[in-house]
Amino acid sequence: MTEPTVSSLRVNGATLHCEVRGRGPLLLLIPGGTGGAASFDGIADDLAAEYTVATYDPRGMSRSPLDDPEAEQRVAEHADDAFRILELLSPAEPARVFGASSGAIAALHLLTTHPERVERVVAHEPPVVEVLPDASEHRALLARVQEAFRTQGPMPAMAVFAAGLKKDGDTTAPKAATELPPQAAARAERTMADLPYFVGRIVPGFMSYAPDIHRLEALSDRLVLACGQESRGELPYRPAALLAERFGADLLHFPGGHTGLTTHPAEFSEVLRKALRA
Repeated sequence: MTEPTVSSLRVNGATLHCEVRGRGPLLLLIPGGTGGAASFDGIADDLAAEYTVATYDPRGMSRSPLDDPEAEQRVAEHADDAFRILELLSPAEPARVFGASSGAIAALHLLTTHPERVERVVAHEPPVVEVLPDASEHRALLARVQEAFRTQGPMPAMAVFAAGLKKDGDTTAPKAATELPPQAAARAERTMADLPYFVGRIVPGFMSYAPDIHRLEALSDRLVLACGQESRGELPYRPAALLAERFGADLLHFPGGHTGLTTHPAEFSEVLRKALRA
């Protein structure tokens, strides 16, 4: 694996841990969940053969500390962090952006607020549940997650959250970390450390976000909505599928499920390359 150039970027209220590798036009990878920059270790080197690949830990995660550790988290602020990275690394040219899960929500907001800085956005399973006709049910899920977090702690809250994301009637337990590639297992300790922040502030802040659908539709020529092949019927799949249908666009399918970039890195990278070129 190529060692990236590591730097810190001061933004409003936080210091971001950033990693850059490769040469060519800028490709910004925005992570979701608790993965941080390391969640892209399986694909970043491959993409760096064609792009200058920038990854980072979102504010409050891992190596990107907040000035105020108790600060509430908003999508707009996270999207502005991504914008600051674009301004730093590609001030003269619009960039390509990939976002996964909560990172895809930030990417959607980035597109609607700074379209001049973005050539193409690939958004993989952004859980923008407010666009769904049954959004009230998902608000109730968030309320249950927050109650579990308040009364029982992050692990029980995460269990409630994970159950709410599954297909109806699916009681299959999540795959154990030992079934994942070595890089994923090595991130386990950091992921656990970030779990309270993710469940307590990222989940409520991001899944209550309502995107500007009319603005996205006007910019849909540079937006690729994507899902995992194995995610059909799961909650994170539905918003992207609905928006693609509304915009009259094809829904791109990546290998694997919601975490396909970790479980199927080589295949995932190839699909992403093609999507970025289109």
